[in-house]
Amino acid sequence: MNGEVVHALRGVSLTVRQGDYAAIVGPSGCGKSTLLQLLGGIDTPSRGSVELGGIPLHSLSDRALTRLRLTRLGFVFQRFHLLPVLTARENVELPMAEAGAGREERRARALELLDYVGLAARADHRATQLSGGEMQRVAIARALANRPALILADEPTGELDAATGRGILDLFRRLSHDGVTLLVVTHDERLAAEAGRVIHMLDGVVVGDTAR
Repeated sequence: MNGEVVHALRGVSLTVRQGDYAAIVGPSGCGKSTLLQLLGGIDTPSRGSVELGGIPLHSLSDRALTRLRLTRLGFVFQRFHLLPVLTARENVELPMAEAGAGREERRARALELLDYVGLAARADHRATQLSGGEMQRVAIARALANRPALILADEPTGELDAATGRGILDLFRRLSHDGVTLLVVTHDERLAAEAGRVIHMLDGVVVGDTAR
């Protein structure tokens, strides 16, 4: 930045095991979101490597990496990123369509997931007709669509009020109970308190990694 090198992450060594529910916490600018983007194959580290299930992400072509993100990873964002012209069901179906799933399979899976997150009755409502909490539930259902190995969530309660956020906490607790692997960046102390593992970051370094 302005001719100065910024080391967003320095010497981070981290293993996320199947079934982990881990929260990454720390002050703004400490490298949490950068770490999440590296783990999701969105960014590439200048040194070191990131592996998913033993596969080094830097060894993949852009096409293979895109396929891996689509089929092995689920992303949940702070601002939902739903397509407003699509219904809740169509938003959940979208990654399955990209992965080549058939129409009937997509529809059945989307309705199953919307029921799982408590939105079966809102399946045919467009994203613009949903509340913030409902949009985030649809986003979580979408992240689960292709049965990913890992869910990466970046401030999933950041745009929600306290009462609505509690519903998302309950849903993440249920996902963890059902064996979904979760890695969540958060400033929300309640969300961090729910996780079975808390990873503390400061100035691009992991300064603590505590299992509950």
